[in-house]
Amino acid sequence: MTLQLTVSDEVRALVPGFTHLAIEAHGLVNGPSTEASSALLDEAARRLAERLDGKAPHEDPHMTAWRAAYTAFGSKPSRTRNSAEAPAKRALADGGLPRINLLVDLYNAVSVAHLIPVGGEDLARIKGGMRLVRATGDEDFVTVAGGERIVEHPDSGEIVWCDDEGVTCRRWNWRQGPRTRLTEESTGAIFLLESLAPMSRTELEQAGAELAELLEKFSPGAQLTVRAPE
Repeated sequence: MTLQLTVSDEVRALVPGFTHLAIEAHGLVNGPSTEASSALLDEAARRLAERLDGKAPHEDPHMTAWRAAYTAFGSKPSRTRNSAEAPAKRALADGGLPRINLLVDLYNAVSVAHLIPVGGEDLARIKGGMRLVRATGDEDFVTVAGGERIVEHPDSGEIVWCDDEGVTCRRWNWRQGPRTRLTEESTGAIFLLESLAPMSRTELEQAGAELAELLEKFSPGAQLTVRAPE
């Protein structure tokens, strides 16, 4: 069954240059990070440094567009960095990118190398379809703090991804909730690559093709469906 993804008219009106590409994958193999996935992250950091040529990640035109989008819905982009800028900043630091698990390493490598927000959600944990909307402020965002389960609520007007159970990612792609994260037991996933002008459709598709190739390489036999909005 294909997961339904929708983007609300309110989001499109606020950020008209937004587009995305989704890869739905079944039969994946996940597990701890490996030497191969670690090498991909190191190579992604090298590609990023070459791309930036001495500039900071937030100075890249694509990241400038994302900062403007965050500002448009009332967020402070220097405090809540999008899911491309934050790992890019870490990739260039001495400690480098964290190693999470195999699937997360793969999409983080693509995110950093192409400087594009990429996320992964466990299909088995998503309730209904996924929607990108402007929050009312009443939605539940379940997270963990100090080892305890807590429920937060997004700000009114904040852009969030949600499903039938609540918010899955706050401030667009800033902070994913633990409920739908990819764990070492995950075998089905939806990967979202999100872009804004001036990133071209071709660049978006190239990033998606690279991620699909990596998923097929590390999970032989996986069934992938790539979808882009018309």
